Amino acid sequence: MANILDIRRRIRSVTNTRQITKAMKMVSAAKLRRAQERALAARPYAQMLTNVLKSLVSRAEIYDPETGEPRHPLLAKRDERNILLIVVTGDKGLAGAFNSNILKAAMQFLAVKAGKNIEIEAIGRRGRDFLGRRFAAAAPRTADSQAPAATSVIHEQVGVLGKLDYSLAGGTAERVIQRYAAGDIDAVYLLYNEFKSVIAQRLIVEQLLPISEIGVVDVQQATELTQKERKRAQEAAKKAGVGMRPPDTHDMDEAAAHFATAEVDYIYEQPADELFSSLLPKYVGIQIFHALQESVAAEHAARMTAMEAATSNATDMIDSLTLVMNRARQAKITKEIIEIVSGAAAAQ
Repeated sequence: MANILDIRRRIRSVTNTRQITKAMKMVSAAKLRRAQERALAARPYAQMLTNVLKSLVSRAEIYDPETGEPRHPLLAKRDERNILLIVVTGDKGLAGAFNSNILKAAMQFLAVKAGKNIEIEAIGRRGRDFLGRRFAAAAPRTADSQAPAATSVIHEQVGVLGKLDYSLAGGTAERVIQRYAAGDIDAVYLLYNEFKSVIAQRLIVEQLLPISEIGVVDVQQATELTQKERKRAQEAAKKAGVGMRPPDTHDMDEAAAHFATAEVDYIYEQPADELFSSLLPKYVGIQIFHALQESVAAEHAARMTAMEAATSNATDMIDSLTLVMNRARQAKITKEIIEIVSGAAAAQ
């Protein structure tokens, strides 16, 4: 049987670990609340921009009346030969299967698009490390490149999600739009965790370019939370005091949507076609910014759930070790009593 002193040391070690995991859970819960507030604060601008574009679609000549081809390059559809995949992961671990599920979905996407040239842009340290080990880094291809089809990592951004601002999304959108308009790439996909609440989230692959319909998320691949994962997240949210329902934005969305559907002939300072062309790139940037915000919130939710599970497991281990220690101590006491009684009987 194990030494009592060793068991006590192990209990003390597990107790210290439990204090750390409990503190990390509360920190993640606080960060999750702030991430939800930031996402909610950015929603009115994104919603109004979307509805302004919807309004412009009905008033501007988006497509050539003779050929039927779109006049804006971001609406043009081409055969997918060169594909850009933006993968959004976390910079840190201790978040359960958050990062591994994203990378597994990325590998599934690459398998589906096998035989095509795929360029990867990794946002987040975990994605950069995993994909960088498997695919060689390369320079971005050009439209006239004749190199054979391959998968490569062309750009990486690490340590940028801790203090997220629009400049990150805006710079990424500008770089992507320039390459798509030049014909260097034929499609752009965005892989991230869509987050609505702690128990309502899914891992999706969204087609960013070409834009098929304003205000509609073109989901190419989606993975929902399992019932077991949803139950664990629910328990963690209850203990941390985090709300499990998504914020009610019905009135705000309805008011913004009225702008696009109102039968009013708006007078624009610029021509409708010119205004549509200048706002469409901002729409792409807002989509990327929205995805980054939701990914950050989903990471905090995953870390909160993982730390709650670790805290619970530590408590169970402490209870088990305490039982083992009590049994060992009882066995030692019993042995000493037997030795005393045996010695007294031998002395008589």
